[in-house]
Amino acid sequence: MFTLRKVFGYCAVFLLLFLAACGGAPAATEAPAYEPQVYDLAPAATEGSYSAEEISPSFVPQSSGQPSASNEQEEPYDMFFQDYGVNPSIDTEDDNLSTFALDVDTGSYTVMRNYINDGYLPPEDSVRVEEYVNYFDQGYENPSAHQAFGIYVDGGPSPFTQTERYDMIRIGIQGYDIPKSERKDAALTFVIDVSGSMDMDNRLGLVKQSLEMLVEQLHEDDTVSIVVYGSEARVVLEPTRGSNAKKILSAIHRLEPEGATNAEAGLRLGYRMAMEAYKRDGINRVILCSDGVANVGETGPDAILDEINHYVEEGVTLTTVGFGMDNYNDTLMEQLADNGNGFYAYVDDRSEARKLFVDEITGTLQTIALDAKVQVEFNPDVVRSYRLVGYENRAVADEDFRNNKVDAGEIGAGHSVTALYEVKLLPEAYGKIATVYMRWEDPDTHEVVEISKGFDVEQLARDFHGTSPYFQRAVIVAEYAEVLKGSYWAEDSSLDDVYEEATSRGISDWHDDDWDEFVELVRMARKLD
Repeated sequence: MFTLRKVFGYCAVFLLLFLAACGGAPAATEAPAYEPQVYDLAPAATEGSYSAEEISPSFVPQSSGQPSASNEQEEPYDMFFQDYGVNPSIDTEDDNLSTFALDVDTGSYTVMRNYINDGYLPPEDSVRVEEYVNYFDQGYENPSAHQAFGIYVDGGPSPFTQTERYDMIRIGIQGYDIPKSERKDAALTFVIDVSGSMDMDNRLGLVKQSLEMLVEQLHEDDTVSIVVYGSEARVVLEPTRGSNAKKILSAIHRLEPEGATNAEAGLRLGYRMAMEAYKRDGINRVILCSDGVANVGETGPDAILDEINHYVEEGVTLTTVGFGMDNYNDTLMEQLADNGNGFYAYVDDRSEARKLFVDEITGTLQTIALDAKVQVEFNPDVVRSYRLVGYENRAVADEDFRNNKVDAGEIGAGHSVTALYEVKLLPEAYGKIATVYMRWEDPDTHEVVEISKGFDVEQLARDFHGTSPYFQRAVIVAEYAEVLKGSYWAEDSSLDDVYEEATSRGISDWHDDDWDEFVELVRMARKLD
């Protein structure tokens, strides 16, 4: 059956053939070759770095033809995502330990939101369930000042299992929220993509608006540096104190698109600037603002990732912030942040920019945990099987949990991390379900700290709607993500089921702006499905 999209597609093909036959098709041009004038090529790969094969993105081609009759926006095209698969269910008699690195990224959720608002379901490969869950406030109490982290565990039956009972367990890690007045002074180096692909209001225009918001949050002894890159990299703002907001804003306002995309050169120069502005007892962070595309210089992810490793050892961390759709590399942005001991976020509108650059980023800049990881030890006498929901690309070998040389996740002040487990209990089981261990290195003292918390059958709620609203929201959001991902474990669920739970009595009465928006996104996704 012919659809309107197919008709447009065939017309486009015939038009191209006609132009080629007439000699009217424009000749392809190449971006001018870039010859580094200052920096050497990236050093050879070091132990622990990622290879190109390990993080090569799955290219998800999207149609760039005419929009369908029901959509005003064209479907995003040339989008790069990585398929990390889905975690299996594991019998405790085979392996009763589950270990993973903590992750505070949220980019996958806001990428989905952008797709839905443009009238399309997100590609399955773009969905990382844990980033959907961690986008939302989980309501954990702030631990006391002398205790950097608190572990919180609750659970109850899943409303989405049809044939037999499965329980969901929510494990929360909450970092101490340092008051703004107590935050260390920061040396922030912005590396901004100003290539031609960023010449849009929702890209470079939104970057400039985001930075303007951030300037208002600076301490007077903070410093800001700005490096831009198109075909080559250059400094547009030397390290400037936060008290000189006028000079910083002037540099931001002058940013204009130019040239191709040499991300490697931009990061090289950015890290050099970060070392010039380095604060020995402060926060040292590079913040990359880009669509993640690299088409000049070293364009492969392995060369760019190798460049970061050296500076991580110096205490310079990396946050990556994605902007724009079409020709967007989600995989590179996520892996850069993971390798750079930072986090990855995606900004799709001014509201998200304010949430990230005003409400969150200045408070969470101060790292309070290095190489943070969690190990859950399930009791085989109580638990028949378990499944970690999400975190497929954050797995750590069980035997490496107490290996202090193994890289894991970094957590900033005030950050929380949530993981959900689906568990099947043995009949008539009672006693301890699991013990949760968290281990991390203190960035100031370099002391390795380990804490733990147990969870018993008696602490499980017997009814889903009798659990904490935060728990209910986390389970509903996770199921939504699994349905969008096409997960095997969500085959018996649908977006209709998710919407029914999201609007059920009780949870619908307990809401905020983020939850109201989520419910609307589910409603829109149902129509698109």
